[in-house]
Amino acid sequence: MVKPNDNTTLFDPDARRVARRRAASSFDQYRFLHDMAWGQILDRLGDVRRDFGARHNLSAHDFDNETEALAFEPESLALITSCLNLHAVNDLPGLLVQIRKSLKPDGLFMAAMFGGETLYELRESLMETELTLKGGASPRVFPFADKQQMGGLLQRAGFALPVVDSDIVRVSYEDIFKLMHDLRGMGESNVIAARSRINPGKAFFTRAGQYYQEHFTEKDGRITASFEIIYLIGWAPHESQQQPLKPGSAERRLADALMTREEKAGEPL
Repeated sequence: MVKPNDNTTLFDPDARRVARRRAASSFDQYRFLHDMAWGQILDRLGDVRRDFGARHNLSAHDFDNETEALAFEPESLALITSCLNLHAVNDLPGLLVQIRKSLKPDGLFMAAMFGGETLYELRESLMETELTLKGGASPRVFPFADKQQMGGLLQRAGFALPVVDSDIVRVSYEDIFKLMHDLRGMGESNVIAARSRINPGKAFFTRAGQYYQEHFTEKDGRITASFEIIYLIGWAPHESQQQPLKPGSAERRLADALMTREEKAGEPL
């Protein structure tokens, strides 16, 4: 893997490990979003009437290595799931290809991941505060992918019949400090490789909290934090799956189906 200070690396893998290790012992206190997303995955799996057999639920440990490589044999699994652990991967397109290659033909990949609208309030509050105080801003909140990007990545990775949708979950907090406390408890500290290593101090976050309070407050005075959860479905290709018709392969003309006369180019109407 490229070293964290290389400009091709978005996330610092060492900082990512430290954040997850620090959160591991008390994660059960902060897993409400994980449990909500996992419940949605199980509901969607319930709609697929199939006994998958060999399956694996991805954890960060599966790809938290020097090359973000999975250890599965090709075409060895019928089902792979992932819940809120794909958003801090440096080579997400490559990981999706590995997942698809690990699936048996007609195997299913189903995942939930944080999307582009996640923590937009916190991102804006920190950025505007830093611009005001310092005239510039360093990245402090993840650059989450959006639904359109994830749909494109599933297709690029070779998945068939991709489906992408999302939910917005809004969580109420007393203040910005309680929000950041919960983020650390989830293992979601700032692990962006280009982040500033200088602690801006409590005064900075107090000022950011004031901005947050002024712009994203509920009627009861509490702040709102948004989490977009994107749900992904993709199948390993198989000849039995529904295929798009090739151009010119339709057995009936559209004009016949609509019971209209087909006009040739240049004919008067």
